[in-house]
This record gives sequence, C-alpha cells and structure tokens, in this order.
Amino acid sequence: MKVNYNYKTIYAFLFLLTASFGCTKDQDSPMPADALQQQTESAAKAGAGASNVRMLSDRYIIISASNTIPSELKSQMSALKGKLTSNMENVGLATATSSDPDFIAKASSIQGISAVIRDFRIQWIDPSKTKNVKVQQTYGNPPASGDDDPYFDLQWGHDAIDAPEAWNAGYRGEGARVAVLDTGFDLTHPDLRPNIDLDASASFVPGEELQYSLPDPFSHGTHVAGTIAAADNGLGTIGVAPEAELLLVKVLGDEGSGDFSWLLQGIVHAVNQDADVINMSLGAFFPRNGKFLDENGNVINVTKAIQELIVAISKVTTYAYQNDVTIIATAGNDSNNGNRDRSWIQLPADAPHVISVSATAPRGWAVYPFNAFLDYPASYTNYGTPEVDLSAPGGDFVYPGEELVIIGGVTAPAWVFDLVFSTGSNNDWYWSAGTSMAAPHVSGVAALVIGKYGGDLNPARVETILRTTAEDLGKSGRDPFYGHGRVNAYSAVTGQKAPASPASNGKLSAR
Repeated sequence: MKVNYNYKTIYAFLFLLTASFGCTKDQDSPMPADALQQQTESAAKAGAGASNVRMLSDRYIIISASNTIPSELKSQMSALKGKLTSNMENVGLATATSSDPDFIAKASSIQGISAVIRDFRIQWIDPSKTKNVKVQQTYGNPPASGDDDPYFDLQWGHDAIDAPEAWNAGYRGEGARVAVLDTGFDLTHPDLRPNIDLDASASFVPGEELQYSLPDPFSHGTHVAGTIAAADNGLGTIGVAPEAELLLVKVLGDEGSGDFSWLLQGIVHAVNQDADVINMSLGAFFPRNGKFLDENGNVINVTKAIQELIVAISKVTTYAYQNDVTIIATAGNDSNNGNRDRSWIQLPADAPHVISVSATAPRGWAVYPFNAFLDYPASYTNYGTPEVDLSAPGGDFVYPGEELVIIGGVTAPAWVFDLVFSTGSNNDWYWSAGTSMAAPHVSGVAALVIGKYGGDLNPARVETILRTTAEDLGKSGRDPFYGHGRVNAYSAVTGQKAPASPASNGKLSAR
C-alpha cells in the first residue's frame, strides 16, 4: 500500500493538541505542563461548571434503593408525563423522559426509589483535539520485527510492553472477550472483522448505527479496538491480544458526545454479553461542588448531583465486578495534577472497580529506534495518587525535530512516529495520541492474562497480576505518573522479566 500524509493535517494536529493540553516542546522535564491544570483550578474557584458537561432538562436517571425497579414506577409514568426509555433490571437503574417540571420530586416519592437526577450530555471525546495522521512464526520487536503485518514495525508500544515476547511464550488472548465502549466502529475493517462478535455488539446511541459514518475519516472507536485485538493476519497492524474477541458497544455519537445514561447501559450490556474486559477510552471532569451547566450554558447548582452520579455508576461497575468483568478506563488528557486539585472527579476512571490508566511515550523513537527510552510520562496525561493505577503507551508529539524518517517503508516527520499507530475507518490506519490510546494497551494485556487463566478470573486477581508485574518506573513504588507501573505483557503471563531481544527498543544499544 502506498503511504501518504498531509503536512497541513499534521501541523494542524500538533497545534490543536498543544493548545488544548497546555503541552510544551521543552524536552528537559518529563513532567506534564501545568498550564491546563492552572486553568482547571481557576475555573473551579470561580464556581464554573465543566464546559463539556451539560445537564439535560427533560431526561432523567432513576436510581432504585435495590437492584430492581419498583413496578409502581412503570405504572405511574403516564401520571408523571413521562416515558421509561430503559430499564437496567439487574442493577436497579432506569432512564426516562418527562415534560413534567416536578418529575424529580414526584418520581423520588415512589416507594423503592432512592434518587432521581437529570441525565447529562457530555463531550467525552473532542474530535477537534484528536486530528490524526493517516497512512494509506517468531515475533521480533519494532522497528525490525520481520513480521508479515506490514505496519507492525510502527507499533513501538508493543515493544514497550513486551507484547511479542508474550506471544512467543504462547499467549495471544484466545478465549478472552473484550468489550470496547466508544464511538462507532468500522465493522468491515480487515484487521478487526475476524475478531468481532457482531451478534453481541450494539449501539445505545439513538438514531446511530454501530457502524461509524462521519465524513471525517478518523474513527476513535476503531483505533482503540485495533490496539486491543487487531488480527494477526499478514495485513496492517496487530493488536496486543490478536486472538481475543471484540464486543463493540457504541455509547457515544461518532462526534464523541453522549449521554451519561448511554454509558451506564453500555456497561450493563457488556456484562450481560459475557465480556471479560471492558475498555472505556473516554472520560470527563465533573465538579465536586455541584455546579453544572445546563443546555443553555447557565450555571446551576445541584449539590447532590455528583454524589448521585457516583451512586449510579457504582451500581454498574459493581455489577461488572461481581460478574468477573475487569474494567479499564483513561485517566484523562488535561495535564491535571490530582494531588493538588481536588475540585473535580474524573468519570468513569474514578468509579469503584475501575483501573485508571495514564499515558507514556518516547521522544524521538524514530531517530534512535533501538535505544530510545519509551516511557516518558506523556505531556498531556492526567496524573496523581490515587488517580492513576497503571500506565501504558499513549503516544506524544513533543519531540522538537521535523527531520523526515523512514520506518517500515513509511516516511514522516520524526515526531509523528511517537504517536500510537492503529486501525481507522475506511479500512485504513492512523496515528493518534492520548490516554485513549493507553487504556487499550492495558485491556489487551488483561485479555492475555484472562486467555491464560480463563474467563472466570476475578477482576481483583487480574488487577493484582497487572500491578505486580508492571515495570516500576519513576519513584520507587506507586507514584503519581506511572501508578503501580507501566504494564508488561510478558511478565503478566509468565511472572518473569522479558528476555532481551536483538531489536528491543530501549533495552539494547543501536546496532
């Protein structure tokens, strides 16, 4: 395949990410920049709500005191000028629409209902901040793996986590089912199609099919799914767990926004469809002070809303945990220091039983591919203790040079190769960067672990394995940037340190 890229697209991508995340080109410090952190603190002190979270006026989340919905709720909906839109029987949640201005008070008075809150429309993923760069056995490591999947040599993240060494040890994710909760997906992509369980996949976005359909060619969900389980088929890329099964669940519109309730329904659906792992490469800040924006941008104060949101999401994450489902989510891309700023809560990452993942990246991997350090904290990643549980390759764009480099037959500026390469829409492949790219590396490793031990492995055991076998980077022990460490696929499935490879980046000197 001929490889093309557009310089204007590349430079626009760099500008957007730099402006949005407050990143710096300064290579002397591995720490994320504080610019956006300061902006977030200022917003909290001013009493403003998060601009990407809007409280809806006529849509509601109903929380039962038990794990069932009272029958009285169903029978009284007409009197409440409402309509039940979903019923999550196993967790005691429901959603409804109503034109009654007193719906919350009236529905809350029904016996067995503990709370009723307005639903939220959230810009979980902002496409304007994630413009992406496009390109049209025995396993070694990139960039000289010798593998027949032609773009595998661009996947430095697999080398960072020792995925090829795990494959060589016989672990490839067979038997594991990974649910990807995201935007739409390219269901016909040749790297994904062999591993998709289409019958169990579903869309919870009203009016949108599971298939990605925007004219913008980059599909966030497709990119994430490919990192987890792109097939080892001699074409394109390879997922961390290339023999795992993909259960695709659309909980966001293709433009990246979605209702909080869609996420709740998606988690319940994934559990009911026997997922072993749920990957959520999405997240948003919610103000702890209860100040939110309504649909018109006005600040409203609902002091109990955040506590009740946490109750709602805790119901579904606990349901997943009790059904042996491991949940993995992104720590976020706001350069936020959670140790210093306690004004916000990041959901779903901060919910119970969710493994929160920060992002790592090299700086100029393509220039020194055989001895580049692959594990700098990414310039945009959120960090803090206990916000971050684990870290994984997410890519970055801070390498200052613009020199052209050729790797695997692909020519691009050196910094482009520091991004994460994976599948995209229109049967294509793309680079991107973010904690959205880091979480699926962890989900892939979790799939390898479950493939080894079986689908009934308790999530606590999965997390223990991931933590205890992660590479302890940064300060000894748990630290704000790497959490318990950067995941290691080989160590997770063997309990041993990965053997040195002739093409092992960051482990050997250049040949």
